[in-house]
Amino acid sequence: MEIVHTPVLLNECLEWLSPVGEPYENHALMIDSTLGEGGHTYNFLSKYKNLNVIGLDADKVIQQRAKERLSSFGDRVKFYNGWFNDFYDNYPSEYEKPDLILFDLGISVFHYEKSERGFSFRYDEKLDMRLNENTEKSAADLINNLSEEELADLIYLYGEEKLSRKISKAIVQARQGGKIESSKALAQIIWDAVPAGYRYGNIHPATRTFQALRIAVNSELKRLPSALHSAFNDLKNGGKMGVITFHSLEDRIVKNYFRNLGKKCVCPPEVAVCRCGGEPCAQILTRKPICPSENEIKENSPSRSAKLRVIRKIRNADKYRLEAC
Repeated sequence: MEIVHTPVLLNECLEWLSPVGEPYENHALMIDSTLGEGGHTYNFLSKYKNLNVIGLDADKVIQQRAKERLSSFGDRVKFYNGWFNDFYDNYPSEYEKPDLILFDLGISVFHYEKSERGFSFRYDEKLDMRLNENTEKSAADLINNLSEEELADLIYLYGEEKLSRKISKAIVQARQGGKIESSKALAQIIWDAVPAGYRYGNIHPATRTFQALRIAVNSELKRLPSALHSAFNDLKNGGKMGVITFHSLEDRIVKNYFRNLGKKCVCPPEVAVCRCGGEPCAQILTRKPICPSENEIKENSPSRSAKLRVIRKIRNADKYRLEAC
């Protein structure tokens, strides 16, 4: 089986989330919240013989690839097909609490290169972008049904695209001649809509719009806060949680939540008496995010924007830690 995705910040994850030391001498459980093709999990299981893993993924197609890749580890690895927020919000009673949790919030190269769901504008594919086939609306549904203003807001908010108004106007005009159903067609509309000088920058002018559609279709940013909070409370005291982010929107969510977990009090100023407990819930192990080396970026360009943040749990967090973000 051809593996097309290279795990990002692999050595750093193996080091910062290592199940080494007194709590983990005989056994440790890690949850890989975004299993993908199983790259991180494969290396964790290979290096740490005392470790078992539960691998989560919303996409059953890519999870099947991971099952094949990880089959040699037998019952040391188990699988859950579904969204990570659903898993952590309703943590299965048959599983022990995890010692380690990893979130890699990047989209696998597999989805761009092999899924045929329109994640990439380099191929002429059906404009879908759903990680889970049960997701109600595809990217084509959004492109063809949202109003010009709604599209512009979506592209600006999730893609941080400064030309969102111009792009949304072009999309709405183009769809008057028929539905926009392919990734190649959408990319061409965007290419034609932007000024000539904007077409030849560091990234293709459709990059941010495609990112925004993918985030919206899969509710990525909406799922993240509750998933982080539930996962943290599911973690064993003393356990570690690491999150790899790839753009500023998701990194801001992680950074703010981790910061609030590390504070003694996060009650709002109008609350006269502390109601949140007045003690930190976590120790922040990475005061600054860990970024890929120049060598990793050179060998694996998708890693260039990655940031890894890691915390160690002290005690459970209540809702004030999340609401204060």
